[in-house]
Amino acid sequence: MRLLAWAPRLPGLAGRQAPAGNCFGPGSCTGSPPRWWASVAAAGSKSGPVAAGRIMRPDDANVAGNVHGGTILKMIEEAGAIISTRYCNSQNGERCVAALARVERTDFLSPVCIGEVAHVSAEITYTSKHSVEVQVNVMSENIFAGTKKLANKATLWYVPLSLKNVDKVLEVPPFVYARQEQEEEGRRRYEAQKLERMETKWRNGDIVQPVPNPEPSTVSYSQSSLIHLVGPLDCTLHGFVHGGVTMKLMDEVAGIVAARHCKTNIVTASVDAINFHDKIRKGFIITISGRMTFTSNKSMEIEVLVDADPVVDNLQKRYRAASAFFTCVSLSPEGRSLPVPQLVPETEDEKKRFEEGKGRYLQMKAKRQGPAEPQP
Repeated sequence: MRLLAWAPRLPGLAGRQAPAGNCFGPGSCTGSPPRWWASVAAAGSKSGPVAAGRIMRPDDANVAGNVHGGTILKMIEEAGAIISTRYCNSQNGERCVAALARVERTDFLSPVCIGEVAHVSAEITYTSKHSVEVQVNVMSENIFAGTKKLANKATLWYVPLSLKNVDKVLEVPPFVYARQEQEEEGRRRYEAQKLERMETKWRNGDIVQPVPNPEPSTVSYSQSSLIHLVGPLDCTLHGFVHGGVTMKLMDEVAGIVAARHCKTNIVTASVDAINFHDKIRKGFIITISGRMTFTSNKSMEIEVLVDADPVVDNLQKRYRAASAFFTCVSLSPEGRSLPVPQLVPETEDEKKRFEEGKGRYLQMKAKRQGPAEPQP
């Protein structure tokens, strides 16, 4: 990731140089300068907001020049990890690293293109005893026209894990709210996401199986899987995968499924809540599987499942690590949305998932349109 020029001399940073490596903590730096260093230098207080920016390059985008949704999600997660880890270490006590537990539904409000600058800002909005809520906004800037627009905003939840034992969840320092209403609203969001996580943890226990000679427009025709060996560059220095790496791979698989279904250029329009059910460790093999669940006239919902296989540990079985629903749209060469082929569910399970997807689509459509005007 190429960062924009930065040179703030902040208290505590005078005389320091950017660490020469992809690292997340002392002693973990290797390779080229890390993509998050500008964020670390951009804020002086432990709970203050984090901000960073960089130019979008060709390897960030698809063939049409639109930046991959997974690239944006990865930048969002990096900013969230920095601010939550910094805050959770703001008081004396056992040192920790913040691990991503959940991403609330996020909408890609406008596309980001090659040559534009993506500005990412993050701030803490709520803390519970064992979790931190972070709000992240992404602005895209056309530096030639001098215009900016909101590209994405997301809410992420992190939990602090002990540096001595990453299976141990630590307590979060108390947060000072500007208004009591902010704490009450945050508590309601916390309880809602906690309930939904419990409901979805074991809901997607099945796996995506290949079907020989599938017919076009069926679920089997477009379903896809990606197998990835987790290496050191995917992980924190503590040996488990960055949430942003997982989200980027999930977005890639969702894009492949959508492209196979409609055979056009596609972009990610939104991501339903992403739940991280368990950590993925270095050396594991992960299988990211995607299948079409629902189509409207101009959108496609793809369910993406992440399964982790600890191949070198005979005592641990394959497990579901993460799951989410991605919504993609089909675009013409001119960037206009196109109608998509209608999905043809064949089995009872596919028909059930189609109806569930339809319910989610209608619910979000009604939410976007807002409450109906009262009739006179």
